[in-house]
Amino acid sequence: MIEVENLTKRYGPTLAVSDVTFQAQKGEVLGFLGPNGAGKTTTMRVITGYLPPSAGRVRVAGYDVVEEPLEAKRRTGYMPESPPVYPDMTVTEYLAFVGRIKGISRRELKSRLDEIAGRCAITEVRHRQIGKLSKGYRQRVGLAQALIHNPEVLVLDEPTAGLDPKQIIETRQLIKGLAGQHTVILSTHILPEVSKTCQRVVVINAGKIVAVGTPDELTRRLQGFETILMIVEGVAGEVTDKLQRVEGVNLVEARETTDGRVTYEVHAEKGKDVRAELARAVVESGWKLFELRGSGLSLEDIFLKLTTKDLSEEN
Repeated sequence: MIEVENLTKRYGPTLAVSDVTFQAQKGEVLGFLGPNGAGKTTTMRVITGYLPPSAGRVRVAGYDVVEEPLEAKRRTGYMPESPPVYPDMTVTEYLAFVGRIKGISRRELKSRLDEIAGRCAITEVRHRQIGKLSKGYRQRVGLAQALIHNPEVLVLDEPTAGLDPKQIIETRQLIKGLAGQHTVILSTHILPEVSKTCQRVVVINAGKIVAVGTPDELTRRLQGFETILMIVEGVAGEVTDKLQRVEGVNLVEARETTDGRVTYEVHAEKGKDVRAELARAVVESGWKLFELRGSGLSLEDIFLKLTTKDLSEEN
């Protein structure tokens, strides 16, 4: 649905984006994650046709954004970090204005306005001036203008910037609900934004893509071994020794003790699933197994590993 191939963007001598390649599949919510100044907004603006690429190619729903810009834009909804709203207009006036620009017929416009107002939870403020709305409502109006023509692709640049915690939760739920109906690229430097709303992550740093995948995939790539957490009731030394003898286990560490129950962190060979053997070892020894689960790097750990200078240079 969105194909970015070897995208490069220069501002004079400054290289903002360098040889960026990634795809977003139909119905997917893709997180575009990176620190401030990493090249996220520049990439979003090229995808939406606001900026021309210096090199490379971008297609939206099969249309090249340079060679067929109008067709690509018809299929794209864009919400920049600061929503392009007119403060002197009412919400209804503004959305009707945008709808007409996007080619919605007058006959269809009223029903479309009703639908999008309900979807973005702005029905109760439809007749108020945008300039008198809270930041949260203005963000919702900005999202409504991006959705008004029911685009196949939705590009959101820092959609929760400046919102309070309640507004952030509401906006995340709204974006998550768009999955399947729209292909969404969500640009952000806020880690919970990705973990709460996105199915897959593209990490960009200093204008270059440093990783693409789900958080679990990135964990496996960076960690180099499998990690399992277990809570077992038994003599710590004996449990550690028994688990250490399971084939494929490299290291067992006792981490916490609570009421006779000990949490063990087990490191196993990468790609080897030893959970069944670990459970069998505990049960056969007569100990009580209270928990056994895979564990990996947090999204924060992944982000720091991928955006530190040394690692980004290696990639």
